[in-house]
Amino acid sequence: MITVTQIGDSGPVAVLLNPSAGRGRHRDALPGVLERLRATGREVTVLPAGSVDEALASCRGAVASGVSALVAVGGDGTIHLGLQAVAGTGIPFGVVPAGTGNDFVVELGLPDEPVAAAAAVTRALDGGSIRKVDLGRLTDAGGNVRWFGAVLAAGFDAIVSERANRMRFPRGPRRYDVAIVAEMLRLRPRRYTMVLDGVEHQLDAVLVAVGNTARYGGGMRITPDADPTDGLLDVVVGGRLGRVAFARIKPHVYQGTHVGHPLVTTYRAATVELRAEGIVSYVDGERAFPLPVTATSAPGALTLLA
Repeated sequence: MITVTQIGDSGPVAVLLNPSAGRGRHRDALPGVLERLRATGREVTVLPAGSVDEALASCRGAVASGVSALVAVGGDGTIHLGLQAVAGTGIPFGVVPAGTGNDFVVELGLPDEPVAAAAAVTRALDGGSIRKVDLGRLTDAGGNVRWFGAVLAAGFDAIVSERANRMRFPRGPRRYDVAIVAEMLRLRPRRYTMVLDGVEHQLDAVLVAVGNTARYGGGMRITPDADPTDGLLDVVVGGRLGRVAFARIKPHVYQGTHVGHPLVTTYRAATVELRAEGIVSYVDGERAFPLPVTATSAPGALTLLA
């Protein structure tokens, strides 16, 4: 059950703004978004964000300074950056989607159009309403931490993303398509050790995903039953799937019906440890840590303006 509470702070609002999100298709709406936020009568500050590092430092600095809210305006990557600053702090977080997939926003039932989302954030600020939702907390072998709102990928999709990020040609979305073809030709099960709430599983798999919410990749319901209010993570494992079988089930991921395949297994746990050779994990579509990693559900870690 989602917990709804109230906020009363009328202090400044910090905004993380990415005008290039969604290849700039919502750029013209951004002045209207800021106008909506300023209509609350609060001071609204757009944070410096010339690079990922600067954006993250700006968000963390704003939270440490005691802003009344942080609002992320952009795609899933922008929202992911904002989560790193607000997770576990109690600082209210507003999301205004301006990307292409907007998976996290859609799964939380928030408006997926920028001006409508800004209006919803404004109403929440004016009314002082928030709700608590879970996040995933990812830790690597060195103790480094990355928070995620949607899905941790540690199988085929992570391998494809890693290849695409290394490629210099072609540019744009086509690079990802080429990476998919290249990795499909190399598809093979990898050996994983997976520990779920202390219970160890040894398995061979081509697909491993851990979901706080159901969607990733622009609408694929990879962990279709994941609920960001139940204090648990959903795990979906695609086992010893060959190229033909994998290609056949891949379209079913958009409806979430792939979990009915006999070689797909689902689990649910509060803590998920993953070990495998040569895999770099991705969370919310962003590069995270090489395995081994530990993902833990953090109940109510996000204070969402809604």
